[in-house]
Amino acid sequence: MEKKIASNKILWIFAIGQLGWSILSGIVSNWLVFYFQPSQDEIAKGQIEFLPQGTFLGLTIIGLITAFGRIFDAVTDPLIAGKSDSLKHKLGRRIPFMRAAALPFGAVTVLMFTSPVNSTSPVNAAALFVFAMLFYLCMTSYCTPYNALIPELGRTQNNRINISTYISVTYFVGTAVAYLVPNIAAIFMESLGYSGGFRLTVGILSAFAVICMFIPAFLIDENTYADTTPATESAAKSLVSTFKNKDFRLFVASDILYFVALTLFQTGLSFYITVLMRLDSGMTFPLFAIMTFISLLCYAPVNVLAKKVGKKKLVAFAFIFFAVTFLVTAFAGILPIPSLAYGIMVAVLAAIPMAILGMLPQAVVADIAESDMVTTGESRHGMFYAARTFAFKMGQSVSMLIFTSVATINRDIPYGVSGYGLGYRLTALIATVLCLAGGIVFLRYDEKKVLSIIAKDGKDSKEG
Repeated sequence: MEKKIASNKILWIFAIGQLGWSILSGIVSNWLVFYFQPSQDEIAKGQIEFLPQGTFLGLTIIGLITAFGRIFDAVTDPLIAGKSDSLKHKLGRRIPFMRAAALPFGAVTVLMFTSPVNSTSPVNAAALFVFAMLFYLCMTSYCTPYNALIPELGRTQNNRINISTYISVTYFVGTAVAYLVPNIAAIFMESLGYSGGFRLTVGILSAFAVICMFIPAFLIDENTYADTTPATESAAKSLVSTFKNKDFRLFVASDILYFVALTLFQTGLSFYITVLMRLDSGMTFPLFAIMTFISLLCYAPVNVLAKKVGKKKLVAFAFIFFAVTFLVTAFAGILPIPSLAYGIMVAVLAAIPMAILGMLPQAVVADIAESDMVTTGESRHGMFYAARTFAFKMGQSVSMLIFTSVATINRDIPYGVSGYGLGYRLTALIATVLCLAGGIVFLRYDEKKVLSIIAKDGKDSKEG
């Protein structure tokens, strides 16, 4: 039976799921290191060092836990993708996973910030390790099947760009909500203390996120819009076949470099604002809100330009522009510019590449997956997204090791003393170099060939 082309209403319902999981991901990505490896300023506000703060071979405990979690996450991605691609279920191949994973995903996010011992203890480190593994397993179980629906719901070129636009909007909104954590937590800190206020805030936001993730899982009939025919290849064979695609390998290589750089920047953002710019942690949300608002203004032009000039040129431009933003961030607190003005300048610079790179890479993967299906006759959409996340999460694990280790350089030096904030500054410089390298690699991607394969097969002849 011929599948329906998903309407924009269905695409928006689908995008709400990304709003949910991006809140949970944003909470952990942006605040876990900030919470468990606090700066001297946050300790002065009452935060407890729950984890031993020493280093082993230059690596911190929180760095090792988050890096191992990302490696575990990356390894489970293709396994979950293989299970999803081959699943035989009356609800389809993706929706059953999404329904089962949403609630545990939210619950374990709260547990990540719950330490058994209310002081520095290795017991807290052990508990965080277990919760981190569960968090990444739940995230993979929801997000890998969810991402596999992108090319299946976006079965035309217009729909692929539109769905990438919509989920990018909800991703930005979700990330912005996650940046509200210190602002909301401040309301509760007077009565519950620093850590208590933080935990309650994470609990409230996680509950909202779970509701959002349930919406597409219960309101979209996968059988109506997507090909639910189970794949015949094993997960291992499917993964190998996926990486045989040259254009996908090039894309993944650039994606790894980009996500190492982006993870450095995102993890460091709260430190750049509080340590280098000397602003309160509560300013993180207003600055991110400025960036989000400007990014959203760019979405319509980027959507139109992508259809006219192609995705490759815009993505390459965004890599270069983002590298400039990272470089400017590295000089925060050095140049004679007021801190708030500097923060706004970084937010404005980051807005344009965030709009492009938030929208188009997902559409690029959808193009490659669709062209590969035309060429090989095997539907491996889930594996393409899993292979992508496998690769960039390995990169993110490296990024967490780099950040948490480099950030310890001169960490205890007080404000005004030479070398203050050097470690955080170096992380921004490393991000600059990696982002430029990612852009150079992406320029080798053959977009014309990929789109011509899809066009010849007539996959884009029916526009939604």
